[in-house]
Amino acid sequence: MGHTNNLVIVSDLHIGCTMGLCHPDGARLDDGGTYLPSPLQLIVWEWWREFWDTFVPDATKGEGFAVLVNGDAIDGKGIKGSTHQWSHNLGDQCRMAQTILQPLVDAAKGGFYLVRGTEAHVGASAVEEERLGMALGAVPNRIGQYARYDLWKRVGPSLVHALHHIGTTGSSAYEITAVGKELVEEFVEAGRWERPFPDVVVRSHRHRHSEAVFPSAHGRTYSVVTPAWQLKPAFAFKVPGARLSEPQIGGIVIRHAHGETFVRPWIKSLEREEPE
Repeated sequence: MGHTNNLVIVSDLHIGCTMGLCHPDGARLDDGGTYLPSPLQLIVWEWWREFWDTFVPDATKGEGFAVLVNGDAIDGKGIKGSTHQWSHNLGDQCRMAQTILQPLVDAAKGGFYLVRGTEAHVGASAVEEERLGMALGAVPNRIGQYARYDLWKRVGPSLVHALHHIGTTGSSAYEITAVGKELVEEFVEAGRWERPFPDVVVRSHRHRHSEAVFPSAHGRTYSVVTPAWQLKPAFAFKVPGARLSEPQIGGIVIRHAHGETFVRPWIKSLEREEPE
């Protein structure tokens, strides 16, 4: 695709989950029924529209942009025993995903990209995300995959490397550890083969935003984990760290302007319930 100075990244939409992103008109089911979103899902949809209608135009200064969905676009059949899916027919989930994502494809003058997520959600070898990417006309990689395992993308002169997975931790005190290590490992691998190192490293999967910034020969180098668009399912209440935190909803914009590349996050969080 052509040159872009702006890359908008969202991830972990988990469309198909009763806690994931859902269009306010609801989802048409294969058997003729309809799933309607919950009140909390309607709040998240309002944030989705605020992100795309207000934040992205402001962050990009009205310029053209590319879009990356960095994994787990749909929820699939979920973790074994999960009851959070509004349909286990993945065709239902993919139709909803196309409805939600097609406007982004149309708006992404710099290209629409899809990175593969977790197999528990998107199938072995991310077969469901590959089908979704093909249906949406995502930019394929050099071997023809419409949903790729990672993306190397120029934003202005800067190099961005995005993939879905990163290590997690059960302690907030060590939340930034894997984020910094990921960047160091990128430096080591680039140096080993005398290849350009990325200026921005992007990971997802955690459903929590975090960011580490290091000085480098290019100025500032970022390692960023994106927030998500899924509220807390039952599984999250069992996981150390996640069980205490409120969901972090949002996305990021990577922008090059005035000779500098920087990352601007947009994050919302639900308020806790009032004490009884």
